[in-house]
Amino acid sequence: MFYREAGEFRTTYKEDSQTFPIRFDRWRYYFVLFVAVCVIPFMVNDYWVNSIFLPFLIYAIAAIGLNILVGYCGQVSLGTGGFMAVGAYACYKLMTAFPDVSMFIHVILAGVITAGVGMLFGLPSLRIKGFYLAVATLAAQFFLVWLFNRVPWFYNYSASGQINAPERDTFGILITGPNTEAWATYLFCLIFTVVSAIIARNLTRGSVGRKWMAIRDMDIAAEIIGVNPLTAKLSAFAVSSFFVGIAGALFFSVYLGAVEVGEAFGINKSFLVLFMIIIGGLGSIFGSFAGAAFLVLLPVALKVVGVDWLGWPTDIVAHLQLVIVGALIIVFLIAEPHGIAQLWRVTKEKLRLWPFPH
Repeated sequence: MFYREAGEFRTTYKEDSQTFPIRFDRWRYYFVLFVAVCVIPFMVNDYWVNSIFLPFLIYAIAAIGLNILVGYCGQVSLGTGGFMAVGAYACYKLMTAFPDVSMFIHVILAGVITAGVGMLFGLPSLRIKGFYLAVATLAAQFFLVWLFNRVPWFYNYSASGQINAPERDTFGILITGPNTEAWATYLFCLIFTVVSAIIARNLTRGSVGRKWMAIRDMDIAAEIIGVNPLTAKLSAFAVSSFFVGIAGALFFSVYLGAVEVGEAFGINKSFLVLFMIIIGGLGSIFGSFAGAAFLVLLPVALKVVGVDWLGWPTDIVAHLQLVIVGALIIVFLIAEPHGIAQLWRVTKEKLRLWPFPH
């Protein structure tokens, strides 16, 4: 009986159109944010941070970026891994060229560089769409991986071909390198995740987001009513690539520390982020978080249950994970195309009406 709109008297349009119109939703959001900022950093260890929290936060940023492009603007993209590689290598070059600059600046500039590259590869979207655009972005994925493999300047002429994150700090606290503290890397990624979600939420609810959704629903009708397809599509590619580039920079510098582009940012990475937004929900910021959490927690849960408790071989558990993800994608595409976000939305609607059936 606590999840009700009774007593929620709103007298302005701003109050009526806020993200969380029900007071309980706002309290829940502030509580989760308080726990994430003030409780978890004092309780986590290296295992929890490296196995769950860092992958979840970084993949959530990447999923938000791809969801803006695919879910809100309707432009199919299979080049997420390549754009994450752009962010990673841009961050690496900035870290080695400007060692005294804060890591915040390095990560943001890496996102800006990735946004420029994303706009360049988004130009074909002005002429093609659907399957053909998916093939074009897939070509961008393979081209970027090939470029970072074949041009030694990108990895500073290293003999191994890998890039390794040097030790860098922010406000005197180490963020990258082998001597970092778990709570520092967690809070660093958490700041980018929260800010990215707030920016994405405001963009999608504003005039820019309405233009993206108009292009997604019917681009010809959108152009007739005054939406410029050039600026709408390229801005979607730019914003999406910006978030994906930030995710790639964090994935390399904070999470892994050393990467080889073919292994860390191959085509499997593109499909993984795409599966996150399909399962979580297209056109939903919450769906990006839900899909990232599901695909990060699934292998951990299967390992605990299958390997540790039941004693199954690790290869069986790994194949079972692929079967579960594939089956869920089929089920969601057929039964609920809007994913976990829609299930959560329906659940909240039923709670608001409980115990009444309608």
